[in-house]
Amino acid sequence: MGYKLFLDDVRDVSMVYKDQSDSDYIVVRSYKEFVECIKMRGLPSFVSFDNDLGQDELGMLLPDGYDAVKWLVFKSGLDLRKLNYRIHSANPIASVQIDSLLKNYIAHLRKIDQSTDD
Repeated sequence: MGYKLFLDDVRDVSMVYKDQSDSDYIVVRSYKEFVECIKMRGLPSFVSFDNDLGQDELGMLLPDGYDAVKWLVFKSGLDLRKLNYRIHSANPIASVQIDSLLKNYIAHLRKIDQSTDD
């Protein structure tokens, strides 16, 4: 059936989804953990994205949820046509960026499917 993935540096699943808990997901706290998890386990059946994933010890922003989505789209080589996701980030601009990239890429893949079926 697959697994569900929760990307957030601070929050637990129950803080976002009142009827679910960390035991319902694999929780990853960073871009690096996100990539490693998917490389090891394959594409999840569902991903919940946060965007802002904290800072390093020098105060520099760490790779974020949008970076994770760019990796999925441009580098992972995975078929994302059946990806189910939700963005739970409090950052409204990043939420739109994440959603737009995923929706546009998935629509592109589906359009290719339709043109090869003709």
